[in-house]
Amino acid sequence: MTDCAVGFDTSNYTTSIAVCTLDGKVVANLKKPLPVKAGQRGLRQSDAVFEHTRNLPELAKSLKIFLAENDLRPVAVGVSATPRDAEGSYMPCFLSGVAAAEVFSSALNIPLYKFSHQNGHIMAAVYSSGETARLKNTPFVAFHVSGGTTEALYVEPNDNGLSVTLAGETDDINAGQLIDRVGVMMGLSFPAGREMERLASEYRGKIYRHPICVRDGRCSLSGGENIAARLYEGEKDEKAVAAFVFDFVCRTLLAMGEDMEERFGRTPVLFAGGVMSNKLMRERLSARFDACYAEPEFSADNAAGIAILCRNAYLNDLK
Repeated sequence: MTDCAVGFDTSNYTTSIAVCTLDGKVVANLKKPLPVKAGQRGLRQSDAVFEHTRNLPELAKSLKIFLAENDLRPVAVGVSATPRDAEGSYMPCFLSGVAAAEVFSSALNIPLYKFSHQNGHIMAAVYSSGETARLKNTPFVAFHVSGGTTEALYVEPNDNGLSVTLAGETDDINAGQLIDRVGVMMGLSFPAGREMERLASEYRGKIYRHPICVRDGRCSLSGGENIAARLYEGEKDEKAVAAFVFDFVCRTLLAMGEDMEERFGRTPVLFAGGVMSNKLMRERLSARFDACYAEPEFSADNAAGIAILCRNAYLNDLK
């Protein structure tokens, strides 16, 4: 029988459970998205908690079967308990995962470790980036770019996992919100990122450019939504609007990255979060920075990073 660590993550849009063996290999990454009704641009927290309550028993059954079929024995469980490591950081949806992990811990009489959703994203990105050895031994800048977060972080690896300092963020909406809101405005289903990327990749005209707003690592993205709405009202060209949105987000990230470079010097730059699955932006960011990325499976919401952090904390406690 092989010992393993189990991770739970209940973000605003995905219920996730992952398994990491003690040799550091993620062997299961179980996920179930939360349903969003047509025409809506997201979920209320109360709805997210309700949907996690429905999803967790189903995923738990899949976990039970996987553990049995692979002769795995959980020795520790981890959970994302907060959005990020900051005083007052809180979202009700994470209570669902904490409750499930508490039950799991008590039933099996194994230790429970709590982490932030953000640190889980970063660790999953480190794991799948192809640069694990380097990123585990040197400070780096990480961008967490999703529907719920647009932040630049200074990350210092340590024995317990990661020490993360907030270095830049959005002053209004997040990059994923901008993409989804514009997509829904044009009649696309939520989440709209994949379809928006397809439309943008098919556009062959000149991309409309509007000045971005970035200062000292802080950005504003809400203006992009207003401009996209005006473009769509005028031309009704979905492809042109999608191309504008991704160009606007990418130029914002480029400017924020340059601010980070002035502050911390030239370091590796790790991009994590669902928005960073976008291939169009990756090419431009890689041309400017020493960039590395999570694989798509580990870039969108997942519990793999939580399972890895749990494994690391458990082994550190054994020393």
